[in-house]
Amino acid sequence: MRNLFNIVVLILLLSGFWYGYGKDIQESGVKAGVGSFVSDVRSFINGPEVSTALEKVNTGVNNLIGSLTEKLDSVSEKERQEKVKKPTLEAPAEASFSVRNIEIGDTKDAVEKLAGEAKRHTQNEYGVDWFAYHENYQNFFMVAYDTNDKVVGLYTNQDLISSKEGIKRGTPIEVVTEKMGEPVTKLLKGNVYYQIRSDGEYDMFEMDNSYVTIFYDKHEKNTVTSIQIIDTKLEKQKIGYFAEASPELEKGFEYQLFDLTNASRVNHDLSVLSWDKQVKVTAQDHSEDMAVNQYFNHTNLEGESPFDRMEDDQIKFRMAGENLASGQNSSIFAHEGLMNSIGHRENKLQKDFESLGVGVAFDDEEKPYYTENYLRK
Repeated sequence: MRNLFNIVVLILLLSGFWYGYGKDIQESGVKAGVGSFVSDVRSFINGPEVSTALEKVNTGVNNLIGSLTEKLDSVSEKERQEKVKKPTLEAPAEASFSVRNIEIGDTKDAVEKLAGEAKRHTQNEYGVDWFAYHENYQNFFMVAYDTNDKVVGLYTNQDLISSKEGIKRGTPIEVVTEKMGEPVTKLLKGNVYYQIRSDGEYDMFEMDNSYVTIFYDKHEKNTVTSIQIIDTKLEKQKIGYFAEASPELEKGFEYQLFDLTNASRVNHDLSVLSWDKQVKVTAQDHSEDMAVNQYFNHTNLEGESPFDRMEDDQIKFRMAGENLASGQNSSIFAHEGLMNSIGHRENKLQKDFESLGVGVAFDDEEKPYYTENYLRK
């Protein structure tokens, strides 16, 4: 290595000597002896020893450049990968609550890839439809979609609730209160505030751009029994406490009460009820009679009981029962209220009933009246 260094130095000196000395020769006209010396220098430079040395120098330099280039490329690639790994925006946080791992904002396509096609869809109080998904009322839940097929509403009364706080079906009310804090106590509809008086049957919370209503079962030690999640925009576009009455909403409330009852029966290992068209007419007539004449009673103004009305409609039965509700602004709230009333709960969970007909009607102020007639023929 030292000999190579000496040769390189000699080359550099001779190159400088050749250039300077050759210039002096041209200017001073020195005689041929000097020119001979220059030729010898040229011969030495072009000789095999110097050529070999130069080749070694070139090889060393090329190897050094190649090594440095590889290291620089490696550093550049590492920096590029680190930049790719670093997101430009943080991923959005998960929603606090979900139903069967479905959240507000998910797509209808994603829901139906998970649960298949809905068994039915009927209008709700928000002017959109509840789509009911289940397998013979197992894994029952309902979803509402906006015009872009995005999830804007969720409900279930089965063990499909998940939350960051560990709240699920069966969680005690005390745990919910501890983890969720203060519930909403009033809602603004139009220019009117409506007080929320739940009598301990449910709590509503505003979170994640949604209104989350958690229902409790008084007959199961005040534990969570179901949940409803409504997108804030959907809730706020409903300007009154009661929805605008229509035949579509009437039909919606009827079928929703029927589905909710069967989902509750499945929770208690009971048989699924069939829809009875004949007794549905009896229930419908009684709801309309109460709405028009402004009363609320199992006995009508003519003194007839539910069983008298069924006999009038030529319905034969071995066993029958009737549930009434009024003033709840949706089928969900009506069902949850009936489940917390022991006599009505016994009808919903009566193991010997086989069929059910539901009738709904609205009064002049759009308050709904609900009648459920249960049968065993």
